[in-house]
Amino acid sequence: MSTGIGAGPNYPHRRRMHPRRPQTTLAERWTLVDGVDVFYRESVNPPDAPVMMHVHGFGLSGRYLLPTAERLSDEFHTLVPDLPGFGRSGKAKNALDVPDLAHAAASFLDARGIEKATLVGNSMGCPVICEFAYHYPERIERAILVSPAGGLYNQPLGRAVGQLSKDGGREPVKMIGVATPDYLRFGIPSTFKMFKALTQYPSLERLLALHIPTLVVLGDRDPLLPGAERVQQIASQTANNVLVVTMETAAHAINFSHPDELAHVIRLFMDDRPIVDHAMGNKHTRIYEVHRGELHPPAKSE
Repeated sequence: MSTGIGAGPNYPHRRRMHPRRPQTTLAERWTLVDGVDVFYRESVNPPDAPVMMHVHGFGLSGRYLLPTAERLSDEFHTLVPDLPGFGRSGKAKNALDVPDLAHAAASFLDARGIEKATLVGNSMGCPVICEFAYHYPERIERAILVSPAGGLYNQPLGRAVGQLSKDGGREPVKMIGVATPDYLRFGIPSTFKMFKALTQYPSLERLLALHIPTLVVLGDRDPLLPGAERVQQIASQTANNVLVVTMETAAHAINFSHPDELAHVIRLFMDDRPIVDHAMGNKHTRIYEVHRGELHPPAKSE
């Protein structure tokens, strides 16, 4: 097991990026994953709690996931890594596609000595989680997919760029300061390669084939995804383990824009409780269930 104290052969300690002050209440750490220095955040307590790892989206680091991750860290052993090639982590020798990132996520858990976890993803992180479940079904407890991106709805590139541009105007202004440095680090060549890999990934097929309880959270203002009615129509065609929830007033980066509401929904899902509005959240954000697969655990009575 690697602790990240030593330097990797390709990314020595002096190249690790350390901000002047911590960006989170979680502990900020490094580990070595397949020869690459990987930066991550981890809850200090409770050490024996169920493990929950948060997986970031396209071109971004785990930083924008922190508002939701921090709210769940009192109940779950929380991990928020920057996958290889993203954020403050080093780059892999070869460009990574969705399966590569899924294997990197498994290697990260290996480095931490963790056998099994619930995975929470946003955008591109959702296909990564689906691929992780495909290759390592025994290592994932539950899947939580927030604004799952990828596939035909985001093709071609021009359409995806337009969707992203429209979404930018719907996210909190603070998201710009978080996302811009990540996108600049990721770079244009990596963007084109990763976009091609993401849109070619069979996201829907992998999602509906999951054999674990799976939560999908959609924002009703998200231009990168079809509407809830279309999602419900597709999901209802097969027997599946999927619970689909819609969150009003939310766009794509729900983990950043609506952390109280999302953390609330995740806790309900993890306990198999009915999905209800968050009493302390934004009064304009209504949360409702649009599909519960016949294989998904039934909601417990309150």
